[in-house]
Amino acid sequence: MRALDFQGLKLYRVPPKDRRTDKSGAPVRPRKMGKVHFPVFTPRGDRLMGFMVTPPEIAGMVKRPDFFVAFDALESYEGAFCALDVKGSFDKPAAKRLGIDLDRCLIWTGMDVRTVSGESLGYCADATFDPKTGAVSTYALTRGATATALLGNVEMPAELLRGYRDGCMIVDDAAAELEVTGGAAAKAAEVSVKVSASVKEGAAKVKAGAKAFDDKAAPAVEKGTRAVGRQLGKTKGMFKAFKDEFKKASQ
Repeated sequence: MRALDFQGLKLYRVPPKDRRTDKSGAPVRPRKMGKVHFPVFTPRGDRLMGFMVTPPEIAGMVKRPDFFVAFDALESYEGAFCALDVKGSFDKPAAKRLGIDLDRCLIWTGMDVRTVSGESLGYCADATFDPKTGAVSTYALTRGATATALLGNVEMPAELLRGYRDGCMIVDDAAAELEVTGGAAAKAAEVSVKVSASVKEGAAKVKAGAKAFDDKAAPAVEKGTRAVGRQLGKTKGMFKAFKDEFKKASQ
């Protein structure tokens, strides 16, 4: 399962199992809570613990801060993506139940990636995890949105993650040797091996063009598509600053 598959999904609140029907026996309709914003991982990066969810704005104008929903509190109900409406599903109570410090948890997706020796590997675009345990198996590294579409990503085993430093995901030097997989151009190149040398040359030109485009145009694309990876405690500070500025502007 991919963390990116959840981004933007509408999340609803569902009552506990013993209160899911009304007096007439009809199912209780879930209430909308907001949209999934970004995934939250342990500081070691070995597990996905939940998601930050953005609630609807008040009167369509006042932005409210994101809140944390534990991954093990999510379920499907009446065809909707829901969170169980109990205290241990959200924010600090959920963190306490899970035995984690939310301020130390990390948003690995969107974070710049560097090897231990300092080589830049682009940024972390996604993560693959076990839907039952949340255990992360791989992190998808990319140079940009265009590179991902045409050339694919580097699927880095989670075991190569070494930590967090200066706003970056630090990975083992061995990650720099991993092959890019997937992508339209990469698949075209595989087919070209069976066709002819001229097609191979064409695929190479596509790759070269993709890189040139990515270097010049992708930065603009990335601004709209890339979530900024960071430590969760710093993200919460960002929301507080927004609220403070809004209050000042309203006076």
